Amino acid sequence: LLGKKGHYGNAILTRFAPVRVDRLDVSVPGREPRGALAVKLRLNGSSIRIITTHLGLRPRERRYQIRRLLPLLEDPNAAVTILLGDFNEWLLWGRPLRWVNRRFGSLPAPATFPSRRPLLALDRIWVDPADRLISLHHHRHVSTAVASDHLPLVAQVAV
Repeated sequence: LLGKKGHYGNAILTRFAPVRVDRLDVSVPGREPRGALAVKLRLNGSSIRIITTHLGLRPRERRYQIRRLLPLLEDPNAAVTILLGDFNEWLLWGRPLRWVNRRFGSLPAPATFPSRRPLLALDRIWVDPADRLISLHHHRHVSTAVASDHLPLVAQVAV
């Protein structure tokens, strides 16, 4: 996406060649541009679907963006579907979280924000089927608070 400060967006880094890449613009007019990236990988004969995003700051924005994302999550051929990113949702009862939890189930959500003293779980990783999620934790190191105001999440997923 191209914003006032230049190009920016989401990325999925993988050593496996993607079978398919979809980009979805979930921007709301008058707000900061936002997008989602969906990648399909083939691992050990199985199809893995990974979707990453960074949602907006306002509740109405996030509701619109999640409604746009939900169809991306439906892939009957995927053995594992992973949704991850900065969801900017601090209200546990907020509709976007409820909608995603209805699709994936409620999974652990370690606090990641602010990085110096994490109190809020703004960054999340959902995995379907849920039993494929082996572990999920935030990564804390001296450099993480310098690199971002969010702590990175680390998940181990059985594929």
